[in-house]
Amino acid sequence: MAIVPRMSRMPEGELRRGWTTGACATAAVKAALERLWGGAFPAEVQITLPRGETPVFPLAHRDAGPGWAEAGITKDAGDDPDVTHGALIVARVAASGGGVVFRAGPGVGTVTKPGLPIPPGEPAINPVPREMMAGVVGEMAARFGRAADVEITVSVPGGAEIARKTWNPRLGIEGGLSILGTTGVVRPFSCAAWIASIHRGIDVARAAGLTHVAGCTGATSEAAVQALYGLPDHAMLDMGDFVGGMTKYLVRHPVARLTVGGGIGKLSKLAQGAVDLHSSRSQVDFGRLARESGYTAVDSAETALHALQLVGPGLAAWVAEMARTVMQDRLGGTGTTVDIVVVDRAGRIVARAG
Repeated sequence: MAIVPRMSRMPEGELRRGWTTGACATAAVKAALERLWGGAFPAEVQITLPRGETPVFPLAHRDAGPGWAEAGITKDAGDDPDVTHGALIVARVAASGGGVVFRAGPGVGTVTKPGLPIPPGEPAINPVPREMMAGVVGEMAARFGRAADVEITVSVPGGAEIARKTWNPRLGIEGGLSILGTTGVVRPFSCAAWIASIHRGIDVARAAGLTHVAGCTGATSEAAVQALYGLPDHAMLDMGDFVGGMTKYLVRHPVARLTVGGGIGKLSKLAQGAVDLHSSRSQVDFGRLARESGYTAVDSAETALHALQLVGPGLAAWVAEMARTVMQDRLGGTGTTVDIVVVDRAGRIVARAG
């Protein structure tokens, strides 16, 4: 899954949307079939997305040989900071033994763990992109009077290297990227895409039989929590700021134990009931923190880290206990046990609760 790098704030002004890898692969399939069955590549190709949009894609790659043709589309993610922006999505088409068959070419991963929408052993091409490509095959087969028996091999040159920057290795997708998309459209800075990745992480952990998972606010706290408990990679949920998105899914798909790790700032927000910890959407109320914790000096703090420096580790212990209470309340009735780990910027554990 493509990862969107975390940024302190969104660019100003109207943001330009882009197209998913699934939409690009679908356009490439249509262009390649035009060459295979019609004899010539188009300069550009138009497809219809699940919600009715009809984008036009220029071709960036063309090749053909006896019984096969392939076309490539350069992915444009718009103004979204997606690591697959600019990647070449290539689809090769050839006759199959029956029906539409999908293959993973270089740079496209293979699913190796249960819990994802695609079973182990299959190319990491998600259900909606598969439906879109199969729909194009049916459309083109009817147009040219052909049987809709097509083998589709999707490749992404350099995709294996790009995939190391994504959640794919943790989810058990090996060898490259996933071909993704439910609408075909990339919406800049979409929270939904991040939360969907958290959900898939929970699915994989549950399918693997794990009873203990961890959601952390960043890389430093994640490394500390993973080392503390000796958890495998696929137990680590890339929670980031989205506590609410993680806990809502865990209510419906519970695990026995959840650890939440983070710095004093984000966990102070959690202790005060915030479940979206991004700086643009929640802030620490220092007056409230001073009153409720009993550490009156906190009222003059400029940041949570400053507050910790003013009063010492007792504040971190209080924040951990309150954050644990908030999480346990949100997961009430699931049987999930929660513990909290507060980590400083150097990765040292300064407080734990539970």
